[in-house]
Amino acid sequence: MRLVRPGFTARRKGSARRASSPVLATAAVAAVLALTATACGPGEDDASTQPSSGSTGQTSDNKVAIPDDLKDRLKEHGIDLDQWKNGEWKNWDKDKWLREAKDYINPIIEGLWDPDRMRDADKAPEKPVDNDISGDKGVTDPTPAPVRATGVQTAYHDNAAESGKLFFDGPEGSMVCSATVVKDPAHPGKSNMVWTAGHCVHAGKKGGWYRNIAFVPSYNNSGLSTDELRNNPPKEKVAPYGVWWGTWAQTSAQWIDQGASVGGLGAPFDFAVLHVTPEKGSTGKSLEETVGSALPVEFNAPAVPKISAMTATGFPAAPPYDGQKLFQCKDKPGRLSLTESDPTMYRIGCSMTGGSSGGGWVAAGQDGKPALVSNTSIGPVTAGWLAGPRLGKEAKGVYDSVSKKYADK
Repeated sequence: MRLVRPGFTARRKGSARRASSPVLATAAVAAVLALTATACGPGEDDASTQPSSGSTGQTSDNKVAIPDDLKDRLKEHGIDLDQWKNGEWKNWDKDKWLREAKDYINPIIEGLWDPDRMRDADKAPEKPVDNDISGDKGVTDPTPAPVRATGVQTAYHDNAAESGKLFFDGPEGSMVCSATVVKDPAHPGKSNMVWTAGHCVHAGKKGGWYRNIAFVPSYNNSGLSTDELRNNPPKEKVAPYGVWWGTWAQTSAQWIDQGASVGGLGAPFDFAVLHVTPEKGSTGKSLEETVGSALPVEFNAPAVPKISAMTATGFPAAPPYDGQKLFQCKDKPGRLSLTESDPTMYRIGCSMTGGSSGGGWVAAGQDGKPALVSNTSIGPVTAGWLAGPRLGKEAKGVYDSVSKKYADK
């Protein structure tokens, strides 16, 4: 993935400053256990170009249930589920890092994401980059003026109930993103769907699925400081609405095929949808019922000139932030084109850093009501702006597919 270390690189086209290729970092963050030259891991082969998916579930006695066809597929890769849960998931050898769509697996490992591990999944090395990427052939508006992120008032649940933090493991260690509870057309009022960035679940063309993907709504709800979080607060303070594991993940074919730790290819399609289930087993309540809210998704948001403002929400973790508190930026969006052939992205001024990736962007939908219209994808590590994909037919296809998969469940 493109954590803070290598980031995205966008080369100028026709710019007078060709000698310095600016680097854009996706906003995911690694708690570095063993740094490597890149953050995308050992895999070198291109991933499947099919929309990504996979499933695991829980039986009534809280045991992980794996479909027989997936068990067979895992056996082909020499993966034993018991060994996996006992630490084999830490093996990132090329033949163990599954990246095809049908190979997604995320067995629940109860207690893995304890408060200490969640708190420490926020370290990120700094890597300053150029903030100016003007000169693209596509439609790009001037670089927006920086907008300082403001802290969301606590309790977070009272002011941003749909927002939460996404935790997962990659070759470099424990990582974080941000995510949003969204509505499920197949289950009105009872959604178990979460929206985030594609790079928060899959490393792209040279990597595979991340592991131990879990969503924590209203993480650190009362806004405890890092020092306070080191004083062994009860898990209910850190994860007041529980830990929800990703039983199914789906991202765009373009992200799997093109996404990389460096280079802007794939960024306009950098979105993903998760279906989640509670770590402790079903309580009879969906995620939406548990947190009391979910956002609709707008796939045909008004054109940029007609949008007065967008609000991006997330848990920035790279300095000067520490990943423990929720922030927002509100700005009128502009347009950013990475390549002439790909869709133009939204861009806003924002000081949020790594860790805010995947967080929802909210604006008035065509009905005038708040809706999720994008998610944080890329931005300079120097923290002046963020960019997110404009959600079109590809995003709707991912969203509808996850909803339909669980329509009868």
